Amino acid sequence: MKSYQKLTTAVPQPAGCRLEEEGAAPKAACRGKLAPWWVGSGLLVAAVLLSAVTVWVLRQVSRGWHVPAPPPKCLLVPESHRFDCYPERRVVVTQELCESRGCCFIESSPPAGGKRGVPWCFYPRDFPSYTLQSLNQTALGVVGLLVRREKAYYPRDIETLRLDVEFETDTRLHLKITDAANPRYEVPLEVPQAMKRAENPIYSVEFSRDPFGVLLRRRATGTVLLNTTVAPLIFADQFLQVSTALPSPFLYGLGEHRSSLLHSLDWSTLTLWARDVAPTESFNLYGAHPFYLVMEQGGDAHGVFLLNSNAMEVALQPAPALTWRTIGGVLDFYIFLGPDPNMVIQQYQQVIGFPAMPPLWGLGFHLCRWGYGSSNETWQTVKAMRNYQIPQDAQWNDIDYMDGYRDFTFDPEKFASLPSLVEDLHKHGQRYVMILDPGISSTNPHGSYWPFDEGLRRGLFINTTQGQPLIGQVWPGFTAFADFSNQDAHQWWLENLQRFHAQVPFDGLWIDMNEPSNFMDGSEEGCPPGDLENPPYMPAVLGDSLSAKTVCASAKQSISVHYNLHNLYGLMEAKATASALVQIRGKRPLVISRSTFPSQGRYSGHWLGDNQSQWKDMYYSIPGLLSFSLFGIPLVGADICGFSGSTSEELCTRWMQLGAFYPFARNHNTQNEKAQDPTVFSPAARTAMKDVLLTRYSLLPFLYTLFHRAHLQGDTVARPLFFEFPQDVTTYGMDRQFLWGRSLLVTPVLEPGVDSVTGYFPRGVWYDFYTGSSVNSSGEMLKMSAPLDHLNLHVREGAILPTQKPGITSEASRGNPLRLIVALSQSATAWGDLFWDDGESLDTFERGSYSYLVFNVTQNVFTSTVLHASAEATYVTIDALSIFGVRQPPSKVILNGQEKPFSYLDNQVLTVSGLGLGLSQGFSLRWL
Repeated sequence: MKSYQKLTTAVPQPAGCRLEEEGAAPKAACRGKLAPWWVGSGLLVAAVLLSAVTVWVLRQVSRGWHVPAPPPKCLLVPESHRFDCYPERRVVVTQELCESRGCCFIESSPPAGGKRGVPWCFYPRDFPSYTLQSLNQTALGVVGLLVRREKAYYPRDIETLRLDVEFETDTRLHLKITDAANPRYEVPLEVPQAMKRAENPIYSVEFSRDPFGVLLRRRATGTVLLNTTVAPLIFADQFLQVSTALPSPFLYGLGEHRSSLLHSLDWSTLTLWARDVAPTESFNLYGAHPFYLVMEQGGDAHGVFLLNSNAMEVALQPAPALTWRTIGGVLDFYIFLGPDPNMVIQQYQQVIGFPAMPPLWGLGFHLCRWGYGSSNETWQTVKAMRNYQIPQDAQWNDIDYMDGYRDFTFDPEKFASLPSLVEDLHKHGQRYVMILDPGISSTNPHGSYWPFDEGLRRGLFINTTQGQPLIGQVWPGFTAFADFSNQDAHQWWLENLQRFHAQVPFDGLWIDMNEPSNFMDGSEEGCPPGDLENPPYMPAVLGDSLSAKTVCASAKQSISVHYNLHNLYGLMEAKATASALVQIRGKRPLVISRSTFPSQGRYSGHWLGDNQSQWKDMYYSIPGLLSFSLFGIPLVGADICGFSGSTSEELCTRWMQLGAFYPFARNHNTQNEKAQDPTVFSPAARTAMKDVLLTRYSLLPFLYTLFHRAHLQGDTVARPLFFEFPQDVTTYGMDRQFLWGRSLLVTPVLEPGVDSVTGYFPRGVWYDFYTGSSVNSSGEMLKMSAPLDHLNLHVREGAILPTQKPGITSEASRGNPLRLIVALSQSATAWGDLFWDDGESLDTFERGSYSYLVFNVTQNVFTSTVLHASAEATYVTIDALSIFGVRQPPSKVILNGQEKPFSYLDNQVLTVSGLGLGLSQGFSLRWL
């Protein structure tokens, strides 16, 4: 019987000030200049001013300085509401520089640790901005003209802008600002086109004429979700900036970064520019996801998506407020009103596209390392896994399988037996995945390397400004880079893969180095001077250059310059790769990509990159996978046990337990380190790893159904606790636990040398997954036993989980009987569902080749209802039901009118076995 120790709970309190409301929204669409939002009565203004002056004077006296006091309009701005007027890095901002921009200059104490703190140079409230000159109704909303009468301080500012506001759905607003006179680059992403204006939007929109601004309110609560009047709008050719107040400090998203799930608003800046760098706090990483979600006070949620692929940064400050800065494109915003956080993510994916349904084998356990050294050594690892009966669905190889690190080749000596290895994997119901890089070797004798020769002949590589292939350096040496913005390159990519598949019949593809990564900055010839390489404003990118460890920003691609397309490179390669796999295999593709952009879930999953074998890296994987759930890429995980460095047995055991519950589960490590596959550890550790993988495999029907719901309607698979408990503020900062779907709580051990773990249990009844014993929580931290061979899993009341007797592959498991775990609610009800198909065919749901079952419990009756049936379901049986939380011992159990034997334990678990019911037939079971 599991014992629980109750601990006190620290409830995070929202920091910063809440935006003051101005009463009911006016009937008119526009009004004049908005009253300054921090000003109340005249007495309050005087008090604030007197206080500010006093603080400033005391600060100057203490420093012995004698400088004129700032104007009152500057002293009136509270520190938390100072929007940076001089965000350039590597510049010592002086009063002269600041005031040359027409801004306020007040020095403040520098923060500890070298962080950027309160800006010394900030906008006064009367800083010149755009004026809303006209506003007219359209079929979908309104269109307006914005005019700037005074030039901004960045070159080539655009004086006249067009504003388009479309009420696309009742829960989605589309707001776009662009050059009124000249076309600009826009992201070539397919988005839905509204055909009529929303009839009953749950939001209202107001506009300020001078200065221009937008206020978006939630009708039900009056909460202001956007308020862009807090700082001036700037729209120059290569500097676009807009700020908004936030209704709370609970902000998530804005990837890809290594951080906690809940972002800090303490003057932090998040940069979005795809970059090859091992996951490190404060750096821009592999992907770019300009989307955030905010939890409002009261439990509502909304999301904001900026459809822009240029280099950008998002500055956060404790007002709470946020500033977008990007150096190209347009300001194209989608706002999603939820109001539930799950609905926000669904609405976001209605714009960017729902994720693909993965093959079932893609949800099994994957094993890889860089440094097997040969196909025989790879094969030996596979055989050892089989020998110990440890589940494994796919074996992978890193770049060492290639001949000279060249794509579409394999080493004729060390990997000579690779085709035989793949044949053996297939015989055992397993799959093979290998890595590909987008850098194509360019130094081979003409006629000796078809991928480069043919790509050059067809003109399919990224070019320099002079029209010649840009040459960088990656693993094979000097390389050219495929231009995946060119549709002809997709055909060339397919042909290369077809030629290789004829030799090595791979099943999935791993696309790496696709930021794109380059071992030199720009190219072998450097990059030409100009505003694309050295823009007027440089976001806080690692390396302080857009070409740092990638290709030149000025490089030419088929549809635009790399300056605009860089963040899209991984997405475009994933699209080409998924399409090629479909054409080659005729089955669902499995693609795992390092670089990602919104809509990537339609084509690939993602792993979190080159982590280290350290405990903190294991922790950071949880906010990482939860963030990608927000981004519409549910097939995500981290390298289990760590990639760089050598793991320890304890760390790897704990990480295998956590990794068994990554949606994408792969153990992967680097060369010249100790092996870390389960077979190399002690019998105790190996058994613990095997057991948790068997637990994962037993849950594949549940996990597969979650992916179906993700594919069908944009549900998350791995889910933050606050998604299910939005009224419980305690959950808002929790990222050491997570849920599968709405009902399976995972509480891993993330620290060394412990045999217990503390987890939060939101209000309600939670059942131990293994025993069915229950804990009734009022919303508490509980300390649980966690020996090295145990992962704490709990089932939420009211859930029904379909599980299956596990095999050592998903293919072997598929034919095994099912066991349904029923977790009764306090009112003795439960619900669950199951999606079942052949696990790999294309579009099974769309073609109707699937089975879908719904399970219900009410008034001591379990009912299985078949809503859709296919032939696949006839091969599988439901063998057992385990019902948790049956408070009274039953006297009998009746299945379809026939009495059945059963067992009942003191922990209130009723089990009925030997049912032998076909999955395709409905049934009811009653206990009396």
